[in-house]
Amino acid sequence: MPVHHVLPTVTGTLRDAGAAVLVAPPGTGKTTLVPLALAERFDGRVLVSQPRRIAARAAARRMAALLGEQVGDRVGYAVRGERRVGPRTRVEVVTTGLLVQRLQHDPELAGTAVVMLDECHERHLDSDLALAFAAEVRATLRPELRLLATSATLAAERFAAVVGTATDPAPVIRAESAPHPVEVVWAPPPRPVDAPHGLRVDPRLLDHVAATVRRALREADGDVLVFLPGAGEISGLAGRLAGVRDEVDVLALHGRQSSREQDAALRPGGRRRVVLATAVAESSLTVPGVRIVVDAGLSRQARTDLGRGLGALVTVPVSRAGATQRAGRAGREAPGRVYRCWSEATHAHLAPQAEPEIALADLTGFALQLACWGHPDGTGLALPDPPPAAALRVARATLGALGALDEAGRVTPRGREIAAVGAHPRLARALLDGAGRIGTRRAAEVVALLSEEAGTPGDDLVAGWRRLRDGVDAGASARWRAEVRRLRTAAGAAGAETDEPGATHPGTTGPDATGPDATGRGRAGARRLPDDLAAGLLVGLAYPERLARRRREGGGTYLMAGGTAAELAPGSALTGSPWLAIAVADRAPGRSGAQVRLAAVIDEAVAREAGGPLLRHEQEIAWTDGDVTARDVARLGALVLVDRPLARPDRQRVAEALLDGVRRVGLSLLTWTPAARSLRDRLAFLRQTFGDPWPEVGDEALLAAAPEWLGPELAAARRRADLARVDVAAALRRLLPWPQAGQLDELAPERVTMPDGSRRRLDYRDPASPVLAVKLQDTFGWRDAPRVAGGRVPVLLHLLSPAGRPAAVTADLASFWRTGYPRVRAELRGRYPRHAWPEVPG
Repeated sequence: MPVHHVLPTVTGTLRDAGAAVLVAPPGTGKTTLVPLALAERFDGRVLVSQPRRIAARAAARRMAALLGEQVGDRVGYAVRGERRVGPRTRVEVVTTGLLVQRLQHDPELAGTAVVMLDECHERHLDSDLALAFAAEVRATLRPELRLLATSATLAAERFAAVVGTATDPAPVIRAESAPHPVEVVWAPPPRPVDAPHGLRVDPRLLDHVAATVRRALREADGDVLVFLPGAGEISGLAGRLAGVRDEVDVLALHGRQSSREQDAALRPGGRRRVVLATAVAESSLTVPGVRIVVDAGLSRQARTDLGRGLGALVTVPVSRAGATQRAGRAGREAPGRVYRCWSEATHAHLAPQAEPEIALADLTGFALQLACWGHPDGTGLALPDPPPAAALRVARATLGALGALDEAGRVTPRGREIAAVGAHPRLARALLDGAGRIGTRRAAEVVALLSEEAGTPGDDLVAGWRRLRDGVDAGASARWRAEVRRLRTAAGAAGAETDEPGATHPGTTGPDATGPDATGRGRAGARRLPDDLAAGLLVGLAYPERLARRRREGGGTYLMAGGTAAELAPGSALTGSPWLAIAVADRAPGRSGAQVRLAAVIDEAVAREAGGPLLRHEQEIAWTDGDVTARDVARLGALVLVDRPLARPDRQRVAEALLDGVRRVGLSLLTWTPAARSLRDRLAFLRQTFGDPWPEVGDEALLAAAPEWLGPELAAARRRADLARVDVAAALRRLLPWPQAGQLDELAPERVTMPDGSRRRLDYRDPASPVLAVKLQDTFGWRDAPRVAGGRVPVLLHLLSPAGRPAAVTADLASFWRTGYPRVRAELRGRYPRHAWPEVPG
């Protein structure tokens, strides 16, 4: 194997430098030969991490076979819920998640001489954490600990800086050559197919992949390994290949299978085989007999909608690096061939590398591990990439709501209990809190189902639970039961209830109370929470924002407590249920609502119980839809549970709501009589003329000062209609200080006395100068125009003809009599001869 030639370099570099990065293409032997060489060279245990359970078991079995031993002797493995080691074990293969847990419990890794982090290039969250934690342990606690990171891609510089330091990166060792050449056959579909959308893959692409498999069986020898994005596509392709089963065995290989089913695909068969696999077969695994790879060109990525709190798996094109790894499976044992179901031109536009999980995934578990390690925000930790700030902020907020972090972001004792469960923090919280309500066994069963997402071909969680209990899918049930045992042990270690209490419906209080029966419908005397409600309670404890209520009778659309709409698939057995606890939902790009993938039927009592932190009971008094509304409201997040009018709302809050309405709608809510408008205009004139202390009376200023001048009226009002009856003029006078209130009529009189003794109203709409519109003859006897503001401002006279038409405009009446009046007199005298037109009117 190509890696054999660099083994002395690897062991020598680790001896001298203490850390290194090994870059070796798939199939070069790095996963199995390197750990054995390290065990020969260094005293102590060699700990090898793998990103997947199937790869950890397969690597251990392969190394044990090379030594002619059984697993558990000098080579062992440990995965979640299963460990096979013995007193002579020198090499232990573990999943990266398990390695992170061990580092948290025993940072020094007592007895371990070398940590080998395999397949670092896959950039799973646990892989990034294990790499950063192990590097910090070596730098601060155990400088003698050897650390080797391996990668199947050439992008090694980033890992070298983590394993070493940014200024002194670890040495990079390369095993360049692949064991055997692989011929590339470009095999795009003959006709266009739709791009993947969410989880959907165009059936025409699966038709083409099936045709390509049949072509490959005709054109080349050896077993065929087919790469597909998920278990659903594997099932679909298996059906399309029914016609070749007389000639070959068609097997599946994916992460949801039992270890027995996975092992069957990894053992040589008597007949030619077609192995339909997900990305689990991309690296670390050797599927014996494979000479042909058929690559559909798709993969699945976990992505998180931070705004709605929804996670989703999406189907995306494979990266160029991923395609290279898949092709390498064909050249593991002999020259091979890869059929790529896309064109060479398309290949050139693929992303060079897959995006790391840290850039896309839910970071809640990641953030909890950081906090337990002592780096709550990752600062100072040598991560390959820093976590996105927004995603980390959302994750820490979630952990705070679970009680796992304190206000400073430090892990709490509760947080350490949650982390010790070894499940997503939300599910761990549901297990620990739910055990006391429905019993540890049932709580562990539901959480195991949610963790594995196994046994649920439809969207009915309880139906999937029963399938697992009944063993309909033996492999899935075996894996589920193993996880149930592990979770029950973890719950007991954390001090959760370990018995099976007669958990009652949240709404029951005694032996005569009523609750749902096993179908979720009500029956008298029921005391034990039925499976539907027990499952829903656990889901609600994990995801309270996904508690959902039906929007209309008999429909399949719901509103979740988090405010997002959700819809059941057509024909769902859950359709029409008034309440759901939604465990899994995703939102397709471009859609505002989510699609329900997995849920349990609940009732309002369970929703209240599970969503306790979201419950709010308030008297809501506010300006809504153009008037004051006063309601007694109970809410579960965005869901209104109770909404009834308040008979006697708090007067102060009503006044505040009315004030809010005035500020939102404007002063038009008040009735502006001529007297009110006139007073406002006079005040505006005095403000412009004198400034302070005369008040500002523009809209903005009046709205800002509304509590001061409108307060008593707001306190007395109850609704919008009451505002229309306010005496605005009287209210405006409250803006005037006492001295100015006494000067108002003197400085800005409403009317002036004419020469004939009559009184005419002044128009103050222009704050620069008041206007008096008057017939010219009515001013006869005035030598000059009247003045206001203590004589500072002359009144602007709009002089009119006897018919009321404009004749002249002046603020200087004395000048007008001398120069303008003779001309106006001559013109008007001819038109209105019956009126007196004296030569000297002033």
